[in-house]
Amino acid sequence: MSTGAGMETSIGAAGGGKRPSATPSDPLDAYVAALSDVLRGPTRAKARLVAEIRDGLDDTVAAHLRAGLPYERAAELAVRDFGSPDHLAPTFQHELTIAQARHTARAAALTVPFAVVCWLLVWTASHDSAWQLPRTTSLLTVHLVGVAAIASVLAAATLAATGRLARWLPTPHRLPLAVAWTGTAASIAMAIAALVLVTLSVVVTNWPLAVAAGAFAAASHAVVASSARTCRQCARLPVT
Repeated sequence: MSTGAGMETSIGAAGGGKRPSATPSDPLDAYVAALSDVLRGPTRAKARLVAEIRDGLDDTVAAHLRAGLPYERAAELAVRDFGSPDHLAPTFQHELTIAQARHTARAAALTVPFAVVCWLLVWTASHDSAWQLPRTTSLLTVHLVGVAAIASVLAAATLAATGRLARWLPTPHRLPLAVAWTGTAASIAMAIAALVLVTLSVVVTNWPLAVAAGAFAAASHAVVASSARTCRQCARLPVT
């Protein structure tokens, strides 16, 4: 792909003048903005994909300029050659959906087990009256460990299925949706853990540890919940 500066020079030379500066009415800017609006996925992956599409448009415009067309006509033809954003989006959405599923799987697999460790540290470091509710704390511990195990297994399966194995085996159609709802369950577990840990910080002896663990669980909830929400949106979009 040509760089931005190199592309401006090539377009200017081919058309006998400099390319007009980007304006809101520029067909290429409008096309890229419309395509970006309908795509969902990780920020970096989406930005990289949109940049590649813009480079492709610039290359097409440069070819039309070399044929002697004015810039406005060349841009119009380039947009027409690429097709409408709604028609093109499903082609690229598949790649972004897989990338988002990997992102969500990693987030859940990394944060939930660490939150379990924090929870167990608070539990074992405190030996006062706050732990006279073994049933509640045991249920929460079992819940967190279960979610952590499921998230870790699904993350490993997702990374494997969308990695090298994807060269030989098709990615399961419902995998992104399964990852999205597992991430949602993990984020709910993080929210519950954060609430319980902050509540326990009032009564346990080692309250700074409980507060720190609760803050980490809350931050983990925000990260996983946001990623899972985007993954659910991606999983609902049509792909080709």
